[in-house]
Amino acid sequence: MPKKRSGGGLSPTQQAAKFLGVSVLAGAVLAGIALPAVGALGLAAKGSVESFDALPASLKTPPLSQRTAILDSEGGTIATVYSRDRTVVALKDMSPYMQKAIVAIEDSRFYEHGAVDLKGVLRALNKNARSGEVSEGASTLTQQYVKNVFVEEAGDDPTKVAQATQQTIGRKIRELKLAIQVEEELGKKKILENYLNITFFGQQAYGVEAAAQRYFSKSAKDLNLQESALLAGIVQSPSRYDPVNDEAEATKRRNVVLTRMAQVGDISQAEADKAKKTPLGLKVSRPKNGCITAVKGAGFFCDYVRAVFLNDPVFGKTKEDRAKIWNQGGLTIRTTLDPQAQKSVQKSIKDHVHTSDEVATAATIVEPGTGKIVAMGQSRPYGIDTKQGETTINLSVNSAMGGGAGYQPGSTFKPIVAAAALEGGMPVTQSYSSPYEMDYPTPVAACDGKTWNEKGVKLANENETEVGPYDMKEATAKSVNTYYVQMIGDIGICPVTQMAEKMGVERANGNKLEQTPSIALGVTEVSPLTMASAYATFASRGTYCTPVAIESISQRIGNKSKSLEVPKSTCARAMSEKTADTVNTLLKGVVEDGTGQQAGLDSRPSAGKTGTTDERYAAWFVGYTPDLAGAVWVGDPKHERQMVNITIGGVPHDKVFGGAVPGPIWGDMMAGALEGTPASDFNLVHIPDSKEKDKDEGRGDDEGRGDDGDDGNQDDGGDGGLIGGLIDGGTDNGGTDGGFPGNIIQGQGNGGNGIGGRRD
Repeated sequence: MPKKRSGGGLSPTQQAAKFLGVSVLAGAVLAGIALPAVGALGLAAKGSVESFDALPASLKTPPLSQRTAILDSEGGTIATVYSRDRTVVALKDMSPYMQKAIVAIEDSRFYEHGAVDLKGVLRALNKNARSGEVSEGASTLTQQYVKNVFVEEAGDDPTKVAQATQQTIGRKIRELKLAIQVEEELGKKKILENYLNITFFGQQAYGVEAAAQRYFSKSAKDLNLQESALLAGIVQSPSRYDPVNDEAEATKRRNVVLTRMAQVGDISQAEADKAKKTPLGLKVSRPKNGCITAVKGAGFFCDYVRAVFLNDPVFGKTKEDRAKIWNQGGLTIRTTLDPQAQKSVQKSIKDHVHTSDEVATAATIVEPGTGKIVAMGQSRPYGIDTKQGETTINLSVNSAMGGGAGYQPGSTFKPIVAAAALEGGMPVTQSYSSPYEMDYPTPVAACDGKTWNEKGVKLANENETEVGPYDMKEATAKSVNTYYVQMIGDIGICPVTQMAEKMGVERANGNKLEQTPSIALGVTEVSPLTMASAYATFASRGTYCTPVAIESISQRIGNKSKSLEVPKSTCARAMSEKTADTVNTLLKGVVEDGTGQQAGLDSRPSAGKTGTTDERYAAWFVGYTPDLAGAVWVGDPKHERQMVNITIGGVPHDKVFGGAVPGPIWGDMMAGALEGTPASDFNLVHIPDSKEKDKDEGRGDDEGRGDDGDDGNQDDGGDGGLIGGLIDGGTDNGGTDGGFPGNIIQGQGNGGNGIGGRRD
């Protein structure tokens, strides 16, 4: 009696000998089963020993793609994403009924034959010859497994999938030889385990564990007889025998499997008959795939994590390499998202801005000193149904990471100008005449030896009552445009752009910051994440840390796990502690006595700045405590609706200001995010008070503190979107010697006219 291998089947040597002994016949039969028109032609050479031996016999099994779990900082699940919904489990974690059912219906002699079942081949040939068509196949479970490996390796590439499943003689013969190798190396039980983990069961479920969860909402180890028979029957044609869409056809197929199990002795006829009488008993769990399933409104953060993975070289040299790992899945990604902070952000957004409003809001919170993104949300829901107001554009981030083109930050840029001036040695008591209206100073030094020089370009403060002189403290609290433009006229443009870059400020579209004095008034389009991270520099006393979203990643390959390297925040000093402390003192005054009073926190020290762009296309509040920094933007993502005579969150506004709409959103979200944590103090500096001025000076007449104080003061006079007059050497003819064109491009899409621009 031939010697059997452990787990059943002939030894590799016996398999090969038996195979080679009838190679021509088997090759012809197998090819004939798949390709009746060509099966009898040209097979002898392919079936020869020499040709067979020349075929490669190495099956490189790709890691099976599995689900990826994205978790928050406390380990709670944010979302599950996958290219293929699969959870790999061991054979011991699969129901014995399931194991018997799949063998009975797909390869009942699995434990008796080797890689090739010649008896099955002859039986199929005879049946097909009698029927005149291909009515029965003869591939063993091992051969099917090999084919599935090819399909898995092809991934989602339709060309490669077609090649992996093409009905050709060459592929059949190669499949045979590799099946022999697999039998030799793995043995029957491991082949069965691998097969049940790799095969497709329909309804996006790959592998028996995912199938059990999809159709019955239970684990594969808990499947009963009739459930196992149903799943085993699906494999032959997942679309035809789909129980969700065709219960009758699926029931017939299940009963065929039960009959076959009784025929081969796996169950009694009585058990089969009883099981056939039971209903399918489906308890379908719909596929929960992708960031659209994210909890706590974290769909956009989830998508940002995906963008980080696909764009960061730490996960692979090329985008293709990174995409392959992502699609393979099996990742457990612990992120920086703090569930308390995220919940607070979403609640504040919901309380203040409705999804149906004409404008939207986006908010982000980061942790100073670490760069960790702890919360990210927006009022427009994550999704693809635009009729329901859904979007996949993340309004909080740059375009390269799934965001839009960004939004002008208005006067929230002014503290960066102040930091540049202070770092360059300007005293905090610096005073300027700060008239209500003035021309942009000219010439103004820019980088690379160039000079901005465009005469006769005007800007103004929000109200005619705003007339200096002002010092830095009062000008910052009241957001005086002419003060900050006079400041940049003194220090030049280059120190400002250099300071901005040190603080991580970059244009949302990836372009460089503009070399124009109007940058002082916030004309450069940026994202909320950029501004939150920049202000975190002040909170951490001058150290900027690049934003990070991922804490750790473990990757599961089969039943083993390994840790992956993740991007780390890079921290560097952007300014001295003294400069940061001075700016903190200035911005603390904004929320205490200036334009940001409606955003101030009662329970702990806070600082921040309001911003409203020209024509009120956008309004901002960016602020921080020593522990968290956050940015809130409100506006129309399409940049079409001016926020004048508008209702937001059920509240009508004649005009929208940074302090009156984004400010309260910021205050509520920060209060909730910090609830239960100890309050930290700033390191403040003494700033001498200027001479007493009229308390009513500079206030508006619409909302809070005279339109919120800043808010009665729009923001940033002179849309500044002017780009012109930047030339070499400070000559009077702007743009004539290799500099920027000597024209003025106003508005930057905000419709500004250079006067009465941004305030806040």
